[in-house]
Amino acid sequence: MRSGTRTELSSFPSGGLAVVIGASGGIGAALVDALTECASFAAVIGMSRPTLDLRDETTIAASAAHLATLGTPRLIIAATGVLHAGALQPEKSWQHLDPSLLAESFAINAIGPALLMKHYLPLLPLEGKAVFAALSARVGSIGDNRLGGWYGYRASKAALNQLVRTAAIELHRRHRQAICVALHPGTVETRLSSKYGKSGLDVRVPAVAADQLLQVIDGLRAIDNGNFFDHHGLSIPW
Repeated sequence: MRSGTRTELSSFPSGGLAVVIGASGGIGAALVDALTECASFAAVIGMSRPTLDLRDETTIAASAAHLATLGTPRLIIAATGVLHAGALQPEKSWQHLDPSLLAESFAINAIGPALLMKHYLPLLPLEGKAVFAALSARVGSIGDNRLGGWYGYRASKAALNQLVRTAAIELHRRHRQAICVALHPGTVETRLSSKYGKSGLDVRVPAVAADQLLQVIDGLRAIDNGNFFDHHGLSIPW
């Protein structure tokens, strides 16, 4: 189901590849669909497990090497993350903290995306607008945390934000027009948020969320490199 709008991403030079990592997820699949309808890219490539496993750097390196044989990526979106899976659940209290489950949150939400940046950022073109966007979460904002809880998810997304910020600084030294950002997609009807939706929240279907994210990406400029934005394009405090 499409939202009725389509973002053409006209701020990008025509040609090149658009890549969505986590394409089997709700938002990832919607992003692939939206980008496929866009005329700005020569091809849209979706990647997901088992071909690319965030827990296994060899698969990340292999996928990046394969991508390099297909063309030059101008847009890379890491639409990955975990909030709950089996025993991994958002903690309501410090009494629920478990080292192995914290490690799982960090492996998927922070370390995996860091390795994506390690292998994918060097593939961005030297000239013209290029974007690497990692889906983060508002609850990863330290300055915006007023409710507590969700220790592992909050902390791992905060770590992702710092990793994005740090990588963006290095990226700017090499590619002046390239942009590396963290994006908050809002609350979306996906497996990740299905158990934790609350009345009164602006819950949107994946197609609408994808269009909003692409509108934000289309509006990004080089000066926005290294920042954290919500799905309306508004800056979120660290």
